This record gives sequence, C-alpha cells and structure tokens, in this order.
Amino acid sequence: MAHDPQMLKGVLSLLLLSVLVDEPGYGYAIVTRLRDAGFEDLAEGTVYPALTRLESAGLLESYLERSASGPARKYYRTTDAGRAELATRTDAWRNLVTAVDTVTSTTTQGVSS
Repeated sequence: MAHDPQMLKGVLSLLLLSVLVDEPGYGYAIVTRLRDAGFEDLAEGTVYPALTRLESAGLLESYLERSASGPARKYYRTTDAGRAELATRTDAWRNLVTAVDTVTSTTTQGVSS
C-alpha cells in the first residue's frame, strides 16, 4: 500500500530513531528495514537527508565500519538525546493516533473504505 508522502515525512524521524534504537545501521540497511516493515515506497533519497538532520541535531551519531564487499559504510546509532527524543515522539505519536481515531470514528460512520 502506498503511503502519503506528506504523512511519511511527518513521521520519518520517529521511524528512523525507532529502527536505530536497538541496533545501529547503515543507510541502505535502514531503508531495507523500513521497507520490510511495510514502507515499500520509501525512497533512499528521503532517508539520507533525514539521517543527516538527526545527526546534526545530536540525536544520532555516525561511525565508519569497514565492509568486506567494498568501501567502508557509514553506520548510525542513537545517542542518549536520541533515545529521549524517541520516547517523547512516541508518546506524541500515540496521543495523535488516539485523537485521530476519536475524531474519525465519530465522523465517518457509514463511510466505507
């Protein structure tokens, strides 16, 4: 199922922090994890700038690791600030979902999907 690009843009930072909180990853592997989770239409060109922004904000840090199959890869992992931000954004997301569900469940009765 295709996702609305504007909606995805709004939650991409949350998704990236979530994917990286338990296990570091490099760009293509991160994209693959997200695609495997259901974001099949996610473009690599969307993810890399978001990773850079999160790193600039101090929520991620990066390091280079040698690869057996080519040049070194740039890995990302969450920082302490990134883990705190993930908790904040996760709570905000859950509150938003609850509010949207409340509104849509009372206003779309009789509307079929």
